[in-house]
Amino acid sequence: MLASTLAACGGDDESSRPTLNWYNFPDDSGALQEAADRCSRESGGRYRIVYNKLPRAADGQRQQMVRRLAAEDDSLDILGLDVTWAAEFAEARWIKEWTGENRRRATEGTLDVPIQTATWKGKLYAVPYNTNIQLLWYREDLVPEPPTTWAEMLDMSRDLARQGKPHYVEIQGAQYEGLTVWFNSLINSAGGTILNPSATEPSLGPPAVRAASIMRDLARSPAADPSLPNQMEDQNRLAMESGVAAFEINYPFVYPSMKSNNPTLFKNFRWAVYPRVDADRPSRPTIGGIDLAVSAYSRHPDLAFDAALCLRDRENQLNAALKGGLPPTLRALYDEPDFMKEYPFSKEVLTSLESASVRPLTPAYQNVSIAVSHTLSPPSDIQPESDVSTIREQIDEALRSEGVIP
Repeated sequence: MLASTLAACGGDDESSRPTLNWYNFPDDSGALQEAADRCSRESGGRYRIVYNKLPRAADGQRQQMVRRLAAEDDSLDILGLDVTWAAEFAEARWIKEWTGENRRRATEGTLDVPIQTATWKGKLYAVPYNTNIQLLWYREDLVPEPPTTWAEMLDMSRDLARQGKPHYVEIQGAQYEGLTVWFNSLINSAGGTILNPSATEPSLGPPAVRAASIMRDLARSPAADPSLPNQMEDQNRLAMESGVAAFEINYPFVYPSMKSNNPTLFKNFRWAVYPRVDADRPSRPTIGGIDLAVSAYSRHPDLAFDAALCLRDRENQLNAALKGGLPPTLRALYDEPDFMKEYPFSKEVLTSLESASVRPLTPAYQNVSIAVSHTLSPPSDIQPESDVSTIREQIDEALRSEGVIP
C-alpha cells in the first residue's frame, strides 16, 4: 500500500515520466546507452531516454526512419542522421529547425564543418553528435616519411613494387558510398565541388576530371590491390593488417584494430593527413559522422531538443570517443589529455576536420551518390572526360527529379 501511495504521488515511478525514443546506429561499445542513461538521470525526472538501435547498414537505417516519418509516427523523438540526410529530411518537413537558445547551444564550441552537414538553406536542422575523417596510414619500416600528394604516393608504391616489398595502397573501390567519398575528397582537394553552392545544378568541371584521372591511375598501377573493385573499409583494414600494403586511406578505427590484431606491424604503423592533389593546395577529405535531429512528429519536442543537447555534451562525446572511437565535434575536446592519449593522431584529425569537405547538400543526395559510384565502378575502367559528362547528366536529372532512384 505504501509503495502504491508513493507511486501515485510521483515518487520514482518511471512510468510517470515522458519517454523520449532515440533512434541511432547500433553501438557495440556501450557509450550510447551510457549517454541515454546519464541524461535520463540528470533530467531531474523530466524525461527518460530509450536508445533504440537501427539496422547496422546505413541504407537500412535511412529506410526505417523514412518509412515511419512518412507515416507521421509520433513515437520517434530524437533521430541519429547520417551527415548526408539532413537536407532530405528537412525538405520533407520531417525534422524541426533549431532556433534561438537551442541553436546557440548546439553551435557553441562546435567545429564549423560538422555544422555545415546539419544545415539546409541557411537553417540548422540538427546538432552534430560525432564526426569522422580519413587519414593516410602507412608503414614506417617501408616509408620513413609519408607522401604529401597522390602522385608522390603512387611513385613510392611503384618503387616498393620494384623492390619486391609490400606496396599496395588500400582504399575503397567497391560500387558503394565509399567510392563516392573518394571522388568527393579528390574533387574538393582539386579545388572543385560536385554541386554548385546553391545545390541547384552540377559543378564538376576540370577538378572532377582530375579526380577521376587519379582514381583511374591508381587502379591501373602496381599500387592497386587486386581486390580493389570489391573493397570497402573493413577489407582495407584486413589487407593492411595482413602485411601486403604500404599505405591505407581509412578512418581511425584501424589504429586500435592494428594494435590488437598485429602488434608486430603496429610498431611501424603511422599516420598523416590525407594526401593532396596539388602540393600547394591543402587536401579536403570528406567528413562523416552522425547528427541528432528532433522529429517533427515528436509529442515532446521541447524535451527532445534538451535531451539531444545532453546526449552530445562534453562528457558524452568524450566517452563516445574513448569507448567507441568516434571523433568529437566539440573543438575543446581535442585538447583534452585523455582524448589525446587515446588518439595520438588527434592533431592530424583536427587539422583534417578544419579543412574538410562535405558531401553534396541536397535532398537528392542518394541519387547523386549512386550516379557517381555506378559510373566510376570499377575504377580501372574510368574514362575521365566521358564519365564526368555522364555523372553531370545523371545528377542534373536527379536534381530535376527525373530518373529518381529509391
